[in-house]
Amino acid sequence: MKKEIAFFDFDGTITTSDTFLDFIKFSKGTLRFYLGFLLHSPWLAAFKLKLISNQSAKEKILKYYFGGMPAADFERLCREFTEKVVPKLIRPKALEEIKKFQQAGTAVVIVSASPENWIKHWADLLKVELIASKLEIKEGRITGKIIGKNCRGPEKVRRILEKYQVKDYEVIHAYGDTSGDLDMLKMATNSYFRPFRS
Repeated sequence: MKKEIAFFDFDGTITTSDTFLDFIKFSKGTLRFYLGFLLHSPWLAAFKLKLISNQSAKEKILKYYFGGMPAADFERLCREFTEKVVPKLIRPKALEEIKKFQQAGTAVVIVSASPENWIKHWADLLKVELIASKLEIKEGRITGKIIGKNCRGPEKVRRILEKYQVKDYEVIHAYGDTSGDLDMLKMATNSYFRPFRS
């Protein structure tokens, strides 16, 4: 029997939308969500023009909405979001694919640029592994900073190689939906780009 492993991007691949944005709406309400992004439009424009990195833009958003929040309150919001919102965002075909792998004994790993805090609750329920961006906590509060690098692009591959001996697997599956997943897809023997949208 061939040793296989499957890596799945989360936002847009397993889900129908970007859970980072959905989590902000859930936590802060629609009005403050749009107001915050309006205030940050110069930074978002700079990101689109590639004048600042994805990580810099993301950290500015994180700091605005969650900087200074007690980590315990943040974790409570993450758990509520996982229970109330995430199940509605899961693509049925993606969930079916994950369960098919699990039944076949294939290791399944979610690899996401979103913070691990709300994805880990869902991953634990599904009994799959998780690699994701990590948020900095100082003196029990969210700072808005990401520890190390945002888990996208080449960082996804670096984090995978840090945790898994991929050369030990005869078949590597990878699923993604954006340019931030391309490095991970290139690493795989079987890669799938936006496979669950039909």
